[in-house]
Amino acid sequence: MNILVIGNGGREHALCWKIRQSPICEQIYAAPGNAGTSLIAENVPIGINDFAALGKFCLSKGVKLVVVGPEGPLVNGIRDFFEQEPELKDILLIGPGKAGAQLEGSKDFSKQFMLRHHIPTAKARTFEASDLTHAIDYISTCKPPIVLKADGLAGGKGVIISLSQGEAKAVIKEMLVNKKFGEASAKVLIEEFLNGIELSVFVLTDGRDYVLLPEAKDYKRIGEGDLGLNTGGMGAVSPVSFATAAFMSKIEETIIKPTIYGLIQEGIEYKGFIFVGIMNVGGEPYVIEYNARMGDPETQAVMPRIKSDFVELMVSAANGDLKNKKVEIDEHHAVTVALVSGGYPGEYKTGKSIRGLEHEVDALIFHGGTKKQNNNVLTDGGRVLAITGKGNSLEEARNQVYQTASQVYWEGLYYRKDIGQDLMNYKG
Repeated sequence: MNILVIGNGGREHALCWKIRQSPICEQIYAAPGNAGTSLIAENVPIGINDFAALGKFCLSKGVKLVVVGPEGPLVNGIRDFFEQEPELKDILLIGPGKAGAQLEGSKDFSKQFMLRHHIPTAKARTFEASDLTHAIDYISTCKPPIVLKADGLAGGKGVIISLSQGEAKAVIKEMLVNKKFGEASAKVLIEEFLNGIELSVFVLTDGRDYVLLPEAKDYKRIGEGDLGLNTGGMGAVSPVSFATAAFMSKIEETIIKPTIYGLIQEGIEYKGFIFVGIMNVGGEPYVIEYNARMGDPETQAVMPRIKSDFVELMVSAANGDLKNKKVEIDEHHAVTVALVSGGYPGEYKTGKSIRGLEHEVDALIFHGGTKKQNNNVLTDGGRVLAITGKGNSLEEARNQVYQTASQVYWEGLYYRKDIGQDLMNYKG
């Protein structure tokens, strides 16, 4: 089977790496891909939202399965485009249509969806620029910290936690009036702050049945000790010590099953991944957000722990045939650390030469923002590489990942040195 992975980040490199291991996979393409995917797949210079060109390419190469990595093409309706074209409608595709992608594309839609289906979540209200006065009045009734979320897609950076009412009022003006996140903050949710520890849960569903993939914990802040600006993700750990069988069972019963049932009830066909961001508040799970795809950098920690044939699972999901399917999971620990450009998540320079990739290492190196130029690998984004270490313990996996990270260099390189440290002595 010829397979196309859409995207150019570390998540897509990890997906290509996993797909390549399947005997079902004959040829794998990445559009547009990066320097890492070029080692295991054929990169195709087509933009992720150029649906017509992607469709044409699939027909020319006999692609039978399309795996959509990032959220943009899903929210923009790649599935709807393929299903409406007679020549493309039989190509299997992993990812929801526009209706299902609203779970990620609109924070307001997902919040209302959770309320309609009695899924535990933080209290929130949504405001537009015309409601600024009401929004400010509402903030006066909120107990800090106060969470402000841009309604639309903001590259994982549209959430701001304000420590005072005054700060929250200034931020809401910046978001609604000054369009801090462009059209993504045309609407803003003011949400109660949930005090707990986060967990990322990954579901692959055919719209009726589902399988649970390994869980992960990601680290969003740029600074050690979870300080500083929000990023797309600075690292991830899997498994997660507090994700006990009892806690995961609670998540399934109160969140995952009602989510799948809610989609069915609302007539939303959904074949693909649902990433549920969960806050563990004193042993009770609450949904912080949904994503309509796998996470980055969590995918880089999750994929190495899946022993099952991942292509087989995705084909079953795309065909509506996941019933009774099981996922075999490796007991090893995985720790992923993102290596980023200096200045990220603010302004940063690209085109820096990366040294050290030629070393033989035990850890896995997944490329994110990279490109090849005259046999050199150069930085081409904020999050440049994600290195994943494996071990029989969290400590062993951490040692492996940091040993490898110390061998890589480019001008301005930065990474957090505390990924997974909080879980080493976690008592709950």
